[in-house]
Amino acid sequence: MPRAPQMVAGLILAVTFSACSSTPAVSSRPPAAPTTTAGPLPIAPASSGSAVSGIAPIPQADLSPAGAFGSRPTVKVPSGSPPAQLEAWDLIVGTGATATDGETVDVQYDGYSWTNKGEFDASWNRGQAFPFTLGEGQVIKGWDEGVLGMKVGGRRELVIPPSLAYGAQGRSPAIAPNDTLIFVVDLVSIGSSGSAG
Repeated sequence: MPRAPQMVAGLILAVTFSACSSTPAVSSRPPAAPTTTAGPLPIAPASSGSAVSGIAPIPQADLSPAGAFGSRPTVKVPSGSPPAQLEAWDLIVGTGATATDGETVDVQYDGYSWTNKGEFDASWNRGQAFPFTLGEGQVIKGWDEGVLGMKVGGRRELVIPPSLAYGAQGRSPAIAPNDTLIFVVDLVSIGSSGSAG
C-alpha cells in the first residue's frame, strides 16, 4: 500500500521520554533477541490485530511482528519513504480498561529511528514501565495521540512523523533532524495501579 504524501506545517513540542532524571532518555543499546515463546496472552501474527480508529493504518508489509504482550518486541523499520502523518496498528488488542486523556498510564516501549534504522530508547533497557499522564504534553504529541484509546494488555505500533515527534531539531545523536520514529508500546496499566518490568 503506497503512502500518500502530505504537507506538514508548524512547530512541535519536544518532550523527553526519560523515566527519571538520573536515567538518560536516549540509549544506544542494541535490542534483545526476539522472544518466540507464548506468554500469558496468545501470540498474534503481524497480519492480524486491528486498525486504530481515527489514525491512518500502518501498511501490512511494514508491521512489526506482534510477539507476546509483556515480552520485549521485535521492531521492524520499513524501507522507503516515511509517512507524513501518524500511523498506528494494534498488534495485540487488549481486553482491559481503555486509556483516556488525563489518566496516568504505565507503558513498556521500544523506540527506533527510521533514519538510523536502530533503537534509540527502550523502557525494556531499564527493566520498568514508563508512566505518564495522557494528553498533558508530558511526551511527544505522537504518543499523546497514539496511545489514546489503547486497552490494558494491548500492544500498539506507532509510526510518528517529525511534526509529532522532535521536528527539525532532532535529538542528537540518536534521532536525526526531521526523523520519523517507530515505537512498539505495551499498555501495562492505567492509574499507576502497578507496572510490570
